[in-house]
Amino acid sequence: MLSRRHFLRKTALGVTALAASAGGPEWLSANPYGLPVGLQVYTVRDELAKDPVGTLKKVAAIGYKEVEMGEFFGKTPADFRALLKEVQLEAPAAHYDFNQLTSGWEKAIEYAHAVGLKYMVISALEDEDHKSLDGFKKAAAVFNKAAEQAAKAGIQFCYHNHNFEFTRYGDTLGYDLLLKQTDPKFVLFELDCFWMTHAGHDPVEYFESYPGRFPLLHIKDLKKGIPSSTTFDMPHGNPFTEVGNGVIDWKRIFVAAKGGGLKHYFVEQDDCDRPPLESARISCEYLHKLTV
Repeated sequence: MLSRRHFLRKTALGVTALAASAGGPEWLSANPYGLPVGLQVYTVRDELAKDPVGTLKKVAAIGYKEVEMGEFFGKTPADFRALLKEVQLEAPAAHYDFNQLTSGWEKAIEYAHAVGLKYMVISALEDEDHKSLDGFKKAAAVFNKAAEQAAKAGIQFCYHNHNFEFTRYGDTLGYDLLLKQTDPKFVLFELDCFWMTHAGHDPVEYFESYPGRFPLLHIKDLKKGIPSSTTFDMPHGNPFTEVGNGVIDWKRIFVAAKGGGLKHYFVEQDDCDRPPLESARISCEYLHKLTV
């Protein structure tokens, strides 16, 4: 989690040199529901740091038409919109750090609105907030307030899960508390299918229990033989693999995802055994062939 927070707080994400190819395979419209496959750029964070222009060209050439950003540094909103239009990439969503909700949230909303974001996604809770039920209650209250502020600018607030939200406190899961104590008119969720599955829970059950609450999905696969866990410990090595190469039943998930409210989905692979761009290609090609 520290690496993700460092990414969100420190990286410029190549915004100052975003000149990716405007092209991409013609088959993109064959993806599930005809939606374009998106990429969460955390997947290629090291490549972006070394060569942002070249990396984003390769991302576009693979066939990704949408990207989910981290924070935007170094460009005015007008300049960033112009670059997206030039390269024919869409950025419907971006991740934000939890501490931004209480420090500079209004400014972040203003920038996001100017850029044209549809979703502002909190990437994770702070460490102290997911160690008790009271911490989750505190987070839910913060989410409700911040989401109303975002809604005034026409932006949807979302929260992105990991596995720790599925820790049980008595008879309550932290994730369930967030769902129940946040206002569904303002607070929606980006369901990370890998982390929920890794925690021993079923995305389809959540789509059915909370219809319409999940407009965004993170799509990444879980290697065979990795036991369930609600902690970040990885005693069995890298559990991540390319979409279609693991144990998650993606057809079943996508069939149910419409009921959950699906609008966009983003491939993300936190750690790759292959070069990250190669992993991103494998995942994109699998999703292209997946029909529902």
